[in-house]
Parts: sequence; C-alpha cells; structure tokens
Amino acid sequence: MSIHVKNNIHWVGQRDWEVRDFHGTEYKTHKGTSYNSYLIREGKNVLIDTVDHKFSREFVQNLAAEIDLAAIDFVVINHAEEDHAGALTELMARIPGTPIYCTHNAIDSITGHHHHPEWNFHPVKTGDSLDIGNGKQLVFIETPMLHWPDSMMTYMTEDAVLFSNDAFGQHYCDEHLFNDEVDQVELMEQCQRYYANILTPFSPLVTAKIKEVLGFNLPVSMVATSHGIVWRDDPTQIILKYLEWADHYQEDRITLFYDSMSNNTRMMADAIAQGIHEVDPGVAVKIYNVARHDKNEILTQVFRSKGVLVGSSTMNNVMMPKVAGMLEEITGLRFRNKRASAFGSYGWTGGAVDRIQTRLMDAGFDISLSLKAKWRPDGSALAQCREHGRQLARQWALHPLDESRPFTTTQATVTRAPVIAKAPQAAPVAGEWDDDQPMLCTVCQWIYDPALGEPDQLVAPGTPWAQVSDSFLCPGCGIGKEVFEPCGAEACV
Repeated sequence: MSIHVKNNIHWVGQRDWEVRDFHGTEYKTHKGTSYNSYLIREGKNVLIDTVDHKFSREFVQNLAAEIDLAAIDFVVINHAEEDHAGALTELMARIPGTPIYCTHNAIDSITGHHHHPEWNFHPVKTGDSLDIGNGKQLVFIETPMLHWPDSMMTYMTEDAVLFSNDAFGQHYCDEHLFNDEVDQVELMEQCQRYYANILTPFSPLVTAKIKEVLGFNLPVSMVATSHGIVWRDDPTQIILKYLEWADHYQEDRITLFYDSMSNNTRMMADAIAQGIHEVDPGVAVKIYNVARHDKNEILTQVFRSKGVLVGSSTMNNVMMPKVAGMLEEITGLRFRNKRASAFGSYGWTGGAVDRIQTRLMDAGFDISLSLKAKWRPDGSALAQCREHGRQLARQWALHPLDESRPFTTTQATVTRAPVIAKAPQAAPVAGEWDDDQPMLCTVCQWIYDPALGEPDQLVAPGTPWAQVSDSFLCPGCGIGKEVFEPCGAEACV
C-alpha cells in the first residue's frame, strides 16, 4: 500500500503497531512507530530509505506492486541504522547494480550491517545534487551526529520537500500520515519525548545544523520524516520547536525520582514535594519511582524541568541500582541549565546520597544542598523535608514568590549532607577564554589541550584555541569548532 505525499512522491513505508522497545530496550515505544520510505517518480525513479529489517520481505513485495523494481534508478539512504536501511539486502538482491547515494560514513555502516562491499555506492557530501528529471534535483545535506556520524538529509527542489531523516520525527504510529490529521497534544508529546531521549546530547549541533540549513534560504513546504508523521501543515513549527528545545530548554517544573527499599525515601519525596508546592504553587512537580515508571518518561520530564531531585535508600553504602542506571543515562544525555539535589534515608551509613550528589555534579547540574534522614522519617523529620522543599522552591524560582502563604516548621532529626555546590558558569563568549584553557567537544567529550595541540591537523603544541583554524574538526566525532566550549575542571580530569 502506498500513500500519496505530494505530486509524484508516495509513501511506501511500514507501520509497526506492536513494537515496544527501540535501540534494544533503551526507548519504550508505547505508541508504536513507522518506518517511512518514499518513492519519487519523476524523469528518474528514486527510493529514499527502506524499512526495518524485520519487514524486509513485505516491503519489497509491496514496493514491487507499486513499481517495476528494475525501473528504480537510484536508492538514497539518509541513515544506515537497521530501522532505515534494514531491507537493503532483500531489495538489492533484486536490483544489484542500482546506485546507492549516501554519505561516506554510511558506506562503512551499510557494509558492516549487510556485508556487501560490491554494491554500487556513490558517496555524497553537503551541497552535492542529483538530477532526477523534470527540472528537479535532490540536494544532499550531511548531518553528522544527528544522531549517527553517517546521517544526512535530502532536499527535493521545486516540490520543496525536506526528507529529514531522524530529525523532527517521533516514534508514533497512526493510520493518518500527516500532522494536521492527528491529535496535536499527543503528537507534540511524542516529538518532545523523541528529542529529549535521543537528540539532547547533540543540542549544540542541532542548533548549528538547523541554522546552516535555514541559511540556504530554501523554501520548505513539507518535512518528510523517517519515523512518525509527515509535516505538511506549517512544517516550520517543528523546526522552531527544535531550536527552542536545543537552547538549554527548561520549564517551570521540578522532577523528583527515587527508589526505596522500605518506602522511607518515598515518604521524603512526598514531603519535599509538598514543601515546594507550599511556597510555589505555580510550579509543576512530578514524582516517579524509577523501579515502576517508564524511564523515558522520567528522562523527558527531567529535560523539561528547571530542577531535579534524586533520592535513594542506601544499600551496601551505595545507591539503589536503578537510580544508578538512571543517573548514567542522564550523564550521557548531558542536560544543561538545570539545578539538582540528592536526598534519601539510611540506617547505618548514608553513602547513597553522597554518591548521587557527586554524580549529579559530574553530569553538569548546578548543585543545591542534599538531605539525609536516618531510619523511617517521623513527623518531625517529614516537617524538615517539607522545609527543605520550601528552600529549594525559593532557590530555584523563576519568578517572584508570594511568601504570605502560612505554614509551620518543626525542628527535625534530619541531617543535611555537606557538599560543595557547583558554582554557576557564565556562558562563554568567543575569544574570552584563557590562552591555556582546554576546550571540550560537547558532542563526544573530546578535549583540546593547547599544550598538546593536534598534530594530525598541523596544530602545533602551545596553540591557544583562539588561534586554531576555523576549519578544525574534532578528532573524536568530526564536528567543527562551533560545538566546543571551555572545559570545566571536573570534565578535564
């Protein structure tokens, strides 16, 4: 089955209503997903992407019902992951000599997945174009690390359609194909969930790449994604949303998540949340048990929040394993412009809270004082937890607070863990860093040390960052200078 997209473009992809896990088990797809493949029939016939490998046979059979496979002149692969290029082996067995247009990095990935180095690869780079007849061209735009090194977008002139790959998509399955046909609240929730869990680490690059694409001054009448719906009604709305989300995004929201052996830490979480609400009733507060809630929902809420509180009981002097796993994921997502604090109950020692606080600091959060409660919190201890919530509400407020609301405070047997708060860092201004300041790639965490230089790119030892050529590329991920920032002390160890 095909769906008409625009003029001579048809969707020939596959809906997957049943999938519930993506990237192994790292992303929960409660709304299913779709694998969007597009067939263009102009003077030349072009297939853009395929579908997930588990649908290979169905895909090729359905495609053969739409067009004589031998009539396909070009295959374009925007991304080499199996959910995009998974049906290539089945397809190329039928049309083995057909040219495949992709980035140079994608050739390595496709060959690694499919083991067919003899395929007719045509590597492309940003600005390269392919004439498809009838006065139309496909223009290729490399988007490395959005979210793989091989990624690219493809723009079709005249029809002004941007085949955007993973950017602007969602893991969202619906019988309707277009954004104006589906539930708008549900759609934007899935878009934000997708960005928060997949693209957040690459936010500096998202901003730079979108500005680069917009700098081409190309009209965009439609954004055809690789997953989920196609944006035909006001397609720039999702582009503007991405720019907003990539810019150190936060809402007036606080997220608490925890794990607890005996519900003691849960009681603390409830009391802290009550204290926050007493002082700032306008702030949105959400509480999650990491052992019972969808972790991708928690990560999305952290992405939205101005602050996060992380709680755990102490077990063997360390934090609960599911809390540790969540903090590992948060560290990898590299959230910015957010406050954080640790809390938890303990019996013999309180090592979990100290470890959480250190981990949050390492992950780049601006740290506030932590809170420990020994054994099961009584009424006095819970009152102190509420007071802790009130203090954080004041510290983290984004607007003036009305302190006229009455509440009572009771002295408690709760101890505050001594920590060194991370000082907020001013946003770096180009040219204002010290000559010997190391620079951190915010995409892959590679560090440029001026004392060492970068001999492979003829950057001599002792060269300060300001004197490094604008053509410099990060040796770790291949991205340019625009994604580097001054390296904090803890990151440069």
